[in-house]
Amino acid sequence: MIRSERINVVPFEMKYLNHYFSGFNAEITKFQWPDPFESIEDARSTLQEFLNEMDREETLLFSILSKNDEFLGSVEIHGLAEDCPELGIWIIESEQNKGYAYEALNAVLDYVRSKYDKAKFYYEADLRNVESIKLLHKFDEKYEIIEQGLERLTTDSGKELELQGYILRTS
Repeated sequence: MIRSERINVVPFEMKYLNHYFSGFNAEITKFQWPDPFESIEDARSTLQEFLNEMDREETLLFSILSKNDEFLGSVEIHGLAEDCPELGIWIIESEQNKGYAYEALNAVLDYVRSKYDKAKFYYEADLRNVESIKLLHKFDEKYEIIEQGLERLTTDSGKELELQGYILRTS
């Protein structure tokens, strides 16, 4: 468990499945490659794959919880064996714009830097996702942020995305 001032970040367990499934909705995924899960069983299957990857230390999947153990969202590190793992984070709609994403991501980055000796991380956000871009720039003082190429693409479900990649490198 990773503790910070207002939240706890804990390894994901299936007891949070329903919260994850209901929170990971069309609004949350509007500017992301993945779509909401079609069913609870689809969610269970995907999250179990992530848990299996966690067992192999390829991925970290955490639930973000309030101090009262209310589910607030998820933070993920994919490609943990790589030189530059990829970050993912989302907060349920009702709890957005309260600083939880920064608090959780900051705590997890500190943990991964320490435990896995990582110095670089990949962060990707759609240019229209203003809050995600703001979150990135909250790390300006702690990391060098190196802009990567812009990728315009259409997902399998027809979403048109404008994904800007960034490398966060410890300074």
